Amino acid sequence: MMYRLYDYLSSGNSYKVRLLLAQLGIAHERVDLDIDQGETRTPEYLAKNPNGRIPALELENGEILPESDAILFYLAEGTSFLPERRLDRARVLQWMFFEQNYHEPSVAVSRYILQHTAENSPRRAELPRLKEKAHDVFQVMEPHLAGRDFFVARRYSIADIALYAYTHVAPEGNLDLGAYPAIRAWLERVRAQSGHIPITQG
Repeated sequence: MMYRLYDYLSSGNSYKVRLLLAQLGIAHERVDLDIDQGETRTPEYLAKNPNGRIPALELENGEILPESDAILFYLAEGTSFLPERRLDRARVLQWMFFEQNYHEPSVAVSRYILQHTAENSPRRAELPRLKEKAHDVFQVMEPHLAGRDFFVARRYSIADIALYAYTHVAPEGNLDLGAYPAIRAWLERVRAQSGHIPITQG
């Protein structure tokens, strides 16, 4: 049995995993679940992932690993995408925790609201606050990237993949990256990596 990825094509969290699988050249089966149609809330899926979210990776032995950054860490073990030096590995986790705790709740949620809710949705009232939080996040990333090509150890890693997934589609959340030249240059470097695929590619 090969890996089976429970996926949703426009999800940045799912895209992280698809991107790393592509860059590692790992064959896998995709199971597309439409989050807007409640396909992650069925009894069958909840039995696999009680949190009812995507992505989740089904391993060769049938075990289920949820949470995008945990999946990245699992797949990257023993590869060039995860540094060997102890502090560098901790730095990778530092930026992945930053991504989930600060970046995803502002950048990704802004995009989600604009793409998945009606114009008269009460959730649209959240957008000004989320925009402010997103720019706070970019103002952490920008000076860090101003002096380096990638986030950790001067090399492309899963820290970059984790942060790239939603940063590169930030304009879809009405978030302008024009004031952040270091971020924009980093995005181009990530796009240039071998095996890169776009978010729309399954």
